[in-house]
Amino acid sequence: MRKRITLVTGHYGSGKTEFSVNLSLQFAQNGKKTALVDLDIANVYFRSREQQQLLESKGIQVHSNAYHYDITADLPALSASIRRPLEDRDTHTVIDVGGDDSGARVLKQFAKYFTPEETCMLCVINANRPETETVEGALSHIDRIEKETGMKIEGLVNNTHLLKETRFEDFWKGYQVCQVISDLRHIPIAYHCCTEELCDAFKDQAEEWIDPRAIFPIKLYMRPTWIDL
Repeated sequence: MRKRITLVTGHYGSGKTEFSVNLSLQFAQNGKKTALVDLDIANVYFRSREQQQLLESKGIQVHSNAYHYDITADLPALSASIRRPLEDRDTHTVIDVGGDDSGARVLKQFAKYFTPEETCMLCVINANRPETETVEGALSHIDRIEKETGMKIEGLVNNTHLLKETRFEDFWKGYQVCQVISDLRHIPIAYHCCTEELCDAFKDQAEEWIDPRAIFPIKLYMRPTWIDL
């Protein structure tokens, strides 16, 4: 599952950008040369490049559109520098992909870099979002991403939450949806996300069913103050 290039897909509101930022920080913390590529050029609210200053302070390269982190510039003009980490075999690269099949279409420009040996595509599932709250809805989303990109989802990320109102029941609901998808499509569940303060409690409650090493602590970087709960 751990390959040099990680493509992170997921429906709008799934938390894929938050996951992408946290995954990049984990790679860097583990001593890996790391880059985060923001290819989500459609969503004007949550873009990983908004955390460019934080990421670069941790030694992480950030690549996005030609206007870099300027969130007022939403023209879909991709920077040529995006190819740099893809061509550097020493760089672990996390790519935050657009939130639907149309957003994922941009991957075709870089298809030659996404070899099976070096690339893994993950799908972030938030079972508290209307589009992916059911197995059928999540499978439909996965099918559209795979058809558009010509690539297969190789890992699921259970990121079912309600921000500060998240309870174990939400986490468990996501686990059940992801487990059915995993059984149907033979896609392993790579990560179960929860906020740092909930990790220990969730590990204790789910220890009979979930490998505690798969529980991924999330720190909230992308929530603006206007949606603070």
